Amino acid sequence: MRNSTKLIILTVIALICILLYGFYDIKGGFDYAFPRRMMRVGAMVITGFAIAYSTVVFQTITHNRILTPSVMGIDSMFEVVQTLIFFFAGSVSIWVVNQYLNFAVSIVAMILFALILYRFLFRADKHPIYLLLLIGMILGTFLGSLVSFLQVLIDPVEYLSLQSRLFASFTNIKVELLYISIGILLLAFAYGYRIMGQLDVMSLGRENAINLGINYDRLVLNVLILSSVLIATSTALVGPITFFGLIVANLSYQFLVTYKHSILILGAGLISVIALVGGQFIVEHIFEMNTTLSVIINFVGGIYFIYLLLKESRAAG
Repeated sequence: MRNSTKLIILTVIALICILLYGFYDIKGGFDYAFPRRMMRVGAMVITGFAIAYSTVVFQTITHNRILTPSVMGIDSMFEVVQTLIFFFAGSVSIWVVNQYLNFAVSIVAMILFALILYRFLFRADKHPIYLLLLIGMILGTFLGSLVSFLQVLIDPVEYLSLQSRLFASFTNIKVELLYISIGILLLAFAYGYRIMGQLDVMSLGRENAINLGINYDRLVLNVLILSSVLIATSTALVGPITFFGLIVANLSYQFLVTYKHSILILGAGLISVIALVGGQFIVEHIFEMNTTLSVIINFVGGIYFIYLLLKESRAAG
């Protein structure tokens, strides 16, 4: 089956999921319920494509299909920022009440953290991939422990309010933040589209890319910044989904066997939309909101992550 046919199939499935989620079992006024559902769908679509793009390009420059920006600890930084705000300022402070300020602080902190991390780790490919994975997981564990320590000291009422922010949720999307996120992501995607061909060359490796005229180190830095912006924006909008990028990127590699990033990223984005919209439909109408989509994704993603590690280990052996 040709990749164009596969992309059409994914597009049709994604549209079916969107229409099913938007129109199925609408209770109350249609004029009230339908726009709210479409707002959630919009958040899921931009989140899915942001995570898909950032993960695929991140794996291209690291030449490894296990590493993702989330595995390297960016999601954990979001939890640290929110916990510090609640710990020192409280849930009624301007840092929490003002959605724009909280959104901006979260994005800036995650981008700065990512740039500092990448600055030391991605210096002319001096560090092996598994060292990067180890460092990323250690940082994620350290930040998670810091969050847990601070949460123990927080007032129980403040803690309950904080918990609602630390899990990805598509049910309480702020329209204003959604519009801002769309603007940021459109600018990021516009630049990402321009470098699509260079990403295909980068997948050949550092030496080959340089020989073919690519300014490799500069492009790596630009891609890292782009990846950080996408992940930070999607995380600040809906919350952290640690293993989601790992799942959709690897499914895209397996389903669309190609080196072209334009096809891989589009495929990963469509798979993301199917997973998020379809998964949210199942959570709301089958599980009746007894669980959250992020819990399911992280559970499945954790198992899939272990599977990929074992697969890589067997291949190396």
